[in-house]
Amino acid sequence: MKDIHIVLNEIITAAKECGQVMLSADRNDIGIKDKAGKANFVTAYDCKIQELIQGKLKVILPEAEFFGEEEDCQIDKNAEYIFVVDPIDGTTNFIKDYHMSCISIGLIRNGKRYLGVVYNPYLDETFSAIKGEGAFLNGKPIHVSTEDMDNSILLFGSSPYNTELAKASFDLAYRYFEQCLDIRRSGSAAIDLCSVAAGRAEIYFELILSPWDFAAGALIVEEAGGVVTNMDDGEVPCLEKSPVLARNKKDNRIYG
Repeated sequence: MKDIHIVLNEIITAAKECGQVMLSADRNDIGIKDKAGKANFVTAYDCKIQELIQGKLKVILPEAEFFGEEEDCQIDKNAEYIFVVDPIDGTTNFIKDYHMSCISIGLIRNGKRYLGVVYNPYLDETFSAIKGEGAFLNGKPIHVSTEDMDNSILLFGSSPYNTELAKASFDLAYRYFEQCLDIRRSGSAAIDLCSVAAGRAEIYFELILSPWDFAAGALIVEEAGGVVTNMDDGEVPCLEKSPVLARNKKDNRIYG
């Protein structure tokens, strides 16, 4: 494998090229199709970007497996390197031209999160991390905030594809709301995770996420000094669906 920093820079370049595809989308013809679950959509641009990024990543790291959202990828989960990719995280936002969508690229090495890139083309913000080397926004180091719960902002996802989790999601958000400054819901798990990493918010949770939603963002939070677990303080897997709780401090969560 080539130097990981060269790999990172090449992935960032690829993500930015794909971001231009998002920005130049024909808003009158984005090819919306339904997937399983409420408000679960795919557009022609999700598929176009996934195909484009898959080709670029194959050139960057030929030995890596590719696990993307928009196709039934048959991968060797024991492979040394696995890319886990969401071509457009926040597809409903993209459909609505609500500028909270991004490209998320995670790289798993030997079953552990190893590299992450999240690119929001609307703000031209690139979040990145390599395991053990810290987290960065447009090349500058970022860190989680030091605020306690009573001076925190909570970000959350409502797990819209799993409507049976809706009440529990909003009940938990309300319990946080009683203790923190305020709450936000962006519609992009990857962006929310990066917001915690950058100290823009202190807590993020969602009761179920797919691996491409958090593959990059979870590592970025951890490398920024934050904590990422499931709702029971357990480990979040790399290649399976999981609840996710990310926060700036170990004690910034609600128990019971």
